[in-house]
This record gives sequence, C-alpha cells and structure tokens, in this order.
Amino acid sequence: MNLMTHDLGESQRFYGAVMGWTFRGNALGDEFCVAEDTEGGTVAVLGAVASTYQVAVAWIPFFAVAAIDDTVARVRERSGTVAIGPLRLPRGRGALAADRDGAVFGVWQDDGTPGRIGRRSRLAWVELRTRDSFEAAIFYGEVLGWGAEIPGAPEVRYEQEAVVVRDGDNQLARISSGAVEAAPDPLVRPMWRVHFPVADLDAAVAEATRHSGSLVERQDGPEFRRAVLRDPAGAIFTLAERTGG
Repeated sequence: MNLMTHDLGESQRFYGAVMGWTFRGNALGDEFCVAEDTEGGTVAVLGAVASTYQVAVAWIPFFAVAAIDDTVARVRERSGTVAIGPLRLPRGRGALAADRDGAVFGVWQDDGTPGRIGRRSRLAWVELRTRDSFEAAIFYGEVLGWGAEIPGAPEVRYEQEAVVVRDGDNQLARISSGAVEAAPDPLVRPMWRVHFPVADLDAAVAEATRHSGSLVERQDGPEFRRAVLRDPAGAIFTLAERTGG
C-alpha cells in the first residue's frame, strides 16, 4: 500500500497522531518513508512524489507481480492504461496503471535485493467499488493472475454480492458494484479504497479532525463501524472498528 502525497512531514504528523504509526527511511530515497504499526509491522510506503509524477494525492494499492513488463502489456491489451513506468527503482521496478473504469492501482516487481522488509501489517482490506464487479474481476484476474489454476495464485470467491480475493485465510481485495464513472462526487467514481482497522473509531476521527483532516461520511454496519476520512492533503481512506460478527 502506498500513499502518494506532497509533504512527507505533514503526512507523518497526521498519520502518526491518528494511527499511532512510526516512520523510518528506506532505500527509495529521502522523498519516501515506511510506516510501521504499533507492533512494528510494515503498513505502507509514503512518498512525496505526487507533484513529481503529476498524479493526484491518493492511497493506492500496489500488487506484487513476477514479470512487470508482461503485466503492463496485459493492462493495455485489456483496455486499461499505464500512466507511469515501469520505472527502475531501488529494490525493484514499479508502474502505475488504471483499469478500464479509471480506478488507479500499482504493480511492483521486487528484484530480490536484500534489505529490511519487516513483518507485514494486516490491513482490514482494500476494496474496489466499480461499475461492474464481475467485469472488474475478469480484468484483474487476467492482468494479475487472480483465480488462475497455478500454484500460489489467489483464490476468487463470490460472497454477499461481491467478488472477494483471498490468499488462504487472508482477504487481499474486495470488489463490489455500484460506482459511476462520470459521477460528480469522487466517492461514487470507481476507485480503490484502503480500510485501516482501529480499536476506537470515535477517538481516531477526533484526532484526524484535530490534525486538519476531515470526516467525509460515516458508515455503520452489523460487523463494522466505519468512517471515511480525507487527510490534510486530500487523500481519502477509511477507518473501521469491528463491532461484532
């Protein structure tokens, strides 16, 4: 998971206060840092590169691939677009792409360079809300190999009117229908959303607004209470507190 933003210090102060994350440098350079949770697990990479690459400030999921050139070719063959890359970076190559409905995602091919990775933190989930979940599942399945009958490929299931991608017991992604490409409200357009788990949603929301973030909407369900937030630079993310289930 990557946050593309303008001011690294501002993002560190905001997410440190709201989520309790700590930050360390990494091999990508001074414009990047790694966010770690309270148990030392790696949550995300933050990069002050939105202006450099002329992209919107946003949380963007990056999916690991074995052969990035082939992956990028499949994106284009299936009417997606590739905005950036593949670029050579320390420890691998990356590219920024969008699916047929405009939802932005990244792909990353690690080059196997030794270095500190750390235990991967468990996100609540990443979710794509799009025009047609079945069509989107086919696109990502063909591009990223989801559901392929090869060893180690993530499994694709249909659960509660959504497409769920799992790696064993770990939910990698959820795809649901309902977004509209031309909607004036960006929350209604196709986009990948990141959900972070919190123990106390109300306290986290209060901390976010105290540090120049804003509450976009609340979503209460039988299993989770959720708050959609916008950070000071404009990146949208969701906090989720488990209430039952």
